[in-house]
Amino acid sequence: MINTNATLEQLEQLKLNGMAQAYRGALALPTHEQPTSHELLARLVEAEAQNRTGQRTQMYLKLSKLRYDAVIEQVQCSPSRNLTRDELLSLSDCSFIQRSENILITGATGCGKSYLACALGRQACSMGYKVYYLGMNRFIERLILARLDGSYIKLLNQLEKVPLIILDDYGFAPLYHNTKLTLLQRLEDRYGKRSTIITSLLPENHGINT
Repeated sequence: MINTNATLEQLEQLKLNGMAQAYRGALALPTHEQPTSHELLARLVEAEAQNRTGQRTQMYLKLSKLRYDAVIEQVQCSPSRNLTRDELLSLSDCSFIQRSENILITGATGCGKSYLACALGRQACSMGYKVYYLGMNRFIERLILARLDGSYIKLLNQLEKVPLIILDDYGFAPLYHNTKLTLLQRLEDRYGKRSTIITSLLPENHGINT
């Protein structure tokens, strides 16, 4: 006779938590409703896959340091924002990351540039892409400190490998010439290899462009 408690313990010891939860749920069903062995195996595998995907997404979201807990479904689309639902949906599959394409989001303060960028970043995390969010001021500080402590090359290598980087609030504060050159070099390093989303402050009548 199968010792179900021992099986559950083994699943948890192996850190197959999705399987353990699904198996526990199956055991709780009335006998006549319990799945066959093949159905049970399929359910366990599916549950484990979903659990690992969820854990990976949460880890990527934590590492991304996104400014807003934004979701695609809550992004407002309208002619006044120069953003249509079809345009948003075309970006939500994150195929632009596969093609190593970049996105520029422009508009006046408060129009939702950062929220849209973070929503795309969250969507990318949920689809298995690592994302890194940086406000421009923080990005510049990171570069300066990395030059001082000798970790500059290491930082550049790390940034170059991230599938999607979000640089928020470009143009919010003036940039020195050397900083502009450094930023241009970093963008050139990523061009055609990785994707970058940049939000930039422009006059209100420019709206949001992607």
